[in-house]
Amino acid sequence: QVQLVESGGGLVQAGRSLRLSCTASGSFFSINGMGWHRQAPGKQRELVAFITNKLATSYADSVKGRFTISRDDAKNTMYLQMNSLKPEDTGVYFCRAGVVTGTEGLVYESDHWGQGTQVTVSS
Repeated sequence: QVQLVESGGGLVQAGRSLRLSCTASGSFFSINGMGWHRQAPGKQRELVAFITNKLATSYADSVKGRFTISRDDAKNTMYLQMNSLKPEDTGVYFCRAGVVTGTEGLVYESDHWGQGTQVTVSS
């Protein structure tokens, strides 16, 4: 069974930085695309940043130039460096991964989500 665990959230003042981590554990062959999503109170979950297994990245307009997504496949870990944080960055941050597993000769990819980590930015 595959598990994703996020860490690094917390309470910070506007303008400061945080670094989130997401580590995958369990039995799997590889991880394809990975992403960070966030959900603010009363709002829908939105994609913040995405990274492919070829290290191509994309960002929501609201975080471009401030957030950087990266991954270390040797550690099965993805990161989100968040700089110049704003109160509107507040929310629960979830990691998501396309995990490749297989059984009895069949290989397939399935989506997995972490439990989320709270980020609160005070003004």
